[in-house]
Amino acid sequence: MKKEEVPQDSCKSYSGHKKLIYAVGDEGHYEGVKSSGWEVEGFATEMAVKALDEQLAQATIDYQQGKVSPLGYYIPLFRFDLMSLAHATGFFQWQIKRHITVKVFNKLSDKKLMKYCTVFNISLEELKKPVIKS
Repeated sequence: MKKEEVPQDSCKSYSGHKKLIYAVGDEGHYEGVKSSGWEVEGFATEMAVKALDEQLAQATIDYQQGKVSPLGYYIPLFRFDLMSLAHATGFFQWQIKRHITVKVFNKLSDKKLMKYCTVFNISLEELKKPVIKS
């Protein structure tokens, strides 16, 4: 893409900020150019955020109904998936899936729970009983 072709569509997801994109300058070399966004990228970002918000809404309901442990709420709240949380905590994905069940979560040691607390940057008390804002 040439320097003058860098999109400047003022995406809402950029919140007035600009993003650095590399494009070919007048002399044929790559140069950094600030972009206020691209309409297609903005739409894709909005759709992804909407999907994440829907996942969090469902997780909140599931937690409040006792179907999942607090982890089932915190994972989408902090925008994690099983793979990224496994990398961050050192647990295997299958272990995290088990920890999402209420029965298993309630038996976890504080030492194991602290791994989640560290990743989510919350206290043990918050992890055990989250305050859910409506």
